[in-house]
Amino acid sequence: MTARTRASARTVIAFVAIALGVVLLAGCLSFPAPESPGPSATAQTPEPLGANFDVAKEAPPNSSSCDATQSLRPAAEQPQPAQMPPGSTMDAIFRRGRLIVGTDIGSNLFSFRDPITGDIQGFDVDLAHEISRAIFNDPNRIEFRVLSSGERMDALRNQEVDVVVKTMSITCDRLREISFSSPYYVASQRILSLRGSGITGPEQLADKRVCAARGTTSIGRMQQIEPHAKMVTTTTWADCLVMLQQSQVDAVSTDDAVLAGLATQDPWAQVVGPSLGQENYGVGMPVGHDDMVRFVNGTIAEIRASGRWQEMYDKWLSILGPGYGPPQPTYRD
Repeated sequence: MTARTRASARTVIAFVAIALGVVLLAGCLSFPAPESPGPSATAQTPEPLGANFDVAKEAPPNSSSCDATQSLRPAAEQPQPAQMPPGSTMDAIFRRGRLIVGTDIGSNLFSFRDPITGDIQGFDVDLAHEISRAIFNDPNRIEFRVLSSGERMDALRNQEVDVVVKTMSITCDRLREISFSSPYYVASQRILSLRGSGITGPEQLADKRVCAARGTTSIGRMQQIEPHAKMVTTTTWADCLVMLQQSQVDAVSTDDAVLAGLATQDPWAQVVGPSLGQENYGVGMPVGHDDMVRFVNGTIAEIRASGRWQEMYDKWLSILGPGYGPPQPTYRD
């Protein structure tokens, strides 16, 4: 064996010895993991996106300065489906091939997304289908645009939609900027609270947090009835229900039909107290589309006379009791 070979062998033996030493040393030593902090006893309750706990005073619904429920009389003869008058607003919609409807998916019973089929449905949605049927002879020629309550007016002013069918109250203030059909439903504003909360009417809401969707007339009326209520606004009524369930608000106030839809989703929620005022729902349309207003009023008159309105009520709103039938229109011309 040469000197170089012997040196290489000694080098290999040295490396093996070092490796064995490391293995033995590892077996003798332990490296404990750093201590983990214990579980926290507190947590921040998540708030719905867009929740606002600091609401400026809003004007109550203006019902004294005009008769807001008066609308334009239907044409003497309602156009037949698929035979819209040339040059009319309805003819432009017919040529486009679809009716663009502003609504939402958070007003259970009126407009909501079915969790199984994914379809948007409800009382307002059925009314939109009837308007589509009257134009196209097809109830399904609709493109739905999902809008929050605060977006409804802008969508109509900018003519991004043909109609808004979204539990929209007819008020004199709104009539300055958009047009309305005659009322198709009359609701009463009330209060939603949790069973056992002790809240049974507006007299218990002083210094309490009351939720309402942004852009609705419910806020101004509640501030008028109980000025010391602390209003909290959200994007949708579904967010109000979540905040009620998480004890972030004490009550929700809006129209009884919307509250009934929320109550069906939680057995602990209940609609309480007397009526705080009536709300007349109308189909919103852009200003200047008077022919469309008359056409929609004619459609509402037809479903009222045919019994279709009552079928829609029985399907979606029977939880509210037998009701009083469709509202009767008044026209200003």
